[in-house]
Amino acid sequence: MFMGAFEKAKGEIKETVGRITDDPDLQREGSAQSDKGEAEMDAAKARAQAEAHEAKAKVKEAEQEMAERTK
Repeated sequence: MFMGAFEKAKGEIKETVGRITDDPDLQREGSAQSDKGEAEMDAAKARAQAEAHEAKAKVKEAEQEMAERTK
């Protein structure tokens, strides 16, 4: 998530500087970079959630195997 946050912050800075200096190209570049950072953060969050679900599934699988062995 760090890289996404860094990209987003850099983009927001560029966008602000572009507004202050009346540079529409820098504003667009900053906006795109900020959006990229946001997408990277969303992807990292989704990966973390998927890993948590996989770990939970493994626990449930182990519980199922234990239950089957005690029959």
